[in-house]
Amino acid sequence: MPNVRANGIQIEYDTFGNPANEPLLLIMGLGSQMILWHEDFCGMLADRGHYVIRFDNRDVGLSTKLDEAGVPDVMQIISALMAQQPIQAPYTLDHMADDAIGLLDGLGIERAHICGASMGGMIAQTVAIRHQHRVKSLVSIMSTTGDASLPPSRPEALAFLMTPPPTEREALIEHHVKLWRTIGSPGFPFDEDFIRARSAMLYDRCFYPQGQVRQLAAILAHGSRRERLKSVRVPTLVIHGVDDPLVPVDGGKDTAAHIAGAELMLVEGMGHDNPRDVWPRAIEAISRLTRRAVLAEAERSAVPIAS
Repeated sequence: MPNVRANGIQIEYDTFGNPANEPLLLIMGLGSQMILWHEDFCGMLADRGHYVIRFDNRDVGLSTKLDEAGVPDVMQIISALMAQQPIQAPYTLDHMADDAIGLLDGLGIERAHICGASMGGMIAQTVAIRHQHRVKSLVSIMSTTGDASLPPSRPEALAFLMTPPPTEREALIEHHVKLWRTIGSPGFPFDEDFIRARSAMLYDRCFYPQGQVRQLAAILAHGSRRERLKSVRVPTLVIHGVDDPLVPVDGGKDTAAHIAGAELMLVEGMGHDNPRDVWPRAIEAISRLTRRAVLAEAERSAVPIAS
């Protein structure tokens, strides 16, 4: 896969569709490699007229790892957060948002539709806050504003987030099966064979749990985006599962409530994953949003005909 040098790091990326089509940047979540955006999902978006770009965030997959930053003490960070003290993290979501913009720069793309899932949704929100002039539309999936007043993860989901994963390949695959049974979508079929095959592929491509700890620190250090999201003025779609145990649905509702004109799409039976059965509905909603954004942009730039 290709890569670019941007924002001081190397970013691995992949593309689908015609570069002349509407650019759509997909940003994945905590500790998650870009291949969690399934090729079929990306292909379906490309078939709807998008030039789809997926990439590995810093500290995951084949992008740059920040080993020199060390591994943060997450419990110390949480203690500081609860005590309302300054949080020290190797980087924040601001840096990760700037990585995304750096990738667009490297690809020669001035403006794009930005779509993120989970932590990727937080990064996408931050891109819209920091670089609104580069954003055509925003999609935030199973994400949150990060406000401390929102309901926390369910204990069984949080336990997986806070427990270091096993390092041996087969043990990690078993761990992932249990993880996705816990945080996945109770209203849709659970494909254990697919989860096992995907987990093996992820392990073989890159197993780097240290990066997830630094990314988690980046999330915690970023704080609430509620007030900053009020400045966002781009067409926005928020998609969230009603049955999400890791990022409760209140996070999606809060995101939509703080972005003017945002559309909220709630999916019954969906947890903290992207079930194949939801793809057609999600892709239709995303495509409808990007079309609306393009039409609105065309109307704003139209020159009135002199009478």
